[in-house]
Amino acid sequence: MARFSMRAGREVLDGHLRLPEWITRERVKLSELHGMKTGLRASGLHTVCEEARCPNRNHCFAHGTATFLLLGDTCTRACGFCAIRAGKPTDLDPQEPEETAARVLEMGLRFAVLTSVNRDDLPDGGAAHFAETIRAIHRDCPEVGVEVLVPDFQGDLEAVATVVAAHPTVFNHNTETVPSLYPLVRPAARFQRSLSVLQEAKRAGTALFGDTFRTKSGLMLGLGETEEELLEVFLALVEAGVDILTLGQYLRPTRHQLPVQAYIHPDQFAALGRRAKALGFRTVYAGPLVRSSFNAHEVSHYEGISIA
Repeated sequence: MARFSMRAGREVLDGHLRLPEWITRERVKLSELHGMKTGLRASGLHTVCEEARCPNRNHCFAHGTATFLLLGDTCTRACGFCAIRAGKPTDLDPQEPEETAARVLEMGLRFAVLTSVNRDDLPDGGAAHFAETIRAIHRDCPEVGVEVLVPDFQGDLEAVATVVAAHPTVFNHNTETVPSLYPLVRPAARFQRSLSVLQEAKRAGTALFGDTFRTKSGLMLGLGETEEELLEVFLALVEAGVDILTLGQYLRPTRHQLPVQAYIHPDQFAALGRRAKALGFRTVYAGPLVRSSFNAHEVSHYEGISIA
């Protein structure tokens, strides 16, 4: 099985691959971001944009959007790709659902994305907290769509059903990579478990809300996967009923995370996106800087293929 070539960006700098020319970061004045960051921190809320050092965080903040990080800022897992702090979490903040809804209203969002750290210390993995936050947003901001990007809840399908019953617009759970790389990238996760979460979400959501209910998953490329492995994952996700697929380049957040094995050329992203769409996804969003929650509002109702 052939692994992806870098096509460019082969130069090595201080023992690490140099970023190729197609990887760029949007620059904005810090003053343009100050109000939003200050408001979020004053309310005690966290965003995955900052905690995970997302390469699109300036773009999203500058355009008045953010992905809220629920359940605290400390994860019970230590995935090889993620910059969020791992350790023993603090107690849940019972005011977080209401405060999140208040910030969504104050920021004037059209679409809110809710994600979280893994909370394997909680009986339901934090599912009830997700559901309460969705309901708070629906109550205070009835015109705002809500996407949830949830952990695997250790395969607890009742927890999945709890989140779905609160009626998110989109239910997202990322498989992140191909099964052969799970021991390195997601050592505490299981690919089949993630598939079961997505499959149950689609079943429960369709039963409650009909064909408008959307499920979503995403993968990072450049960790050492092969094209054949990716196509097998695409097919498994289609068979699990996933509607929306996102494909993006893995970018190492800090030197403490896994190194990049290959920078995938935009032409390769486009080709993979077309092959994925042909397998049966409603929507495919592919490109080097695509992330799960990037342009989430547009992706939630678009049907087709978008190459960023």
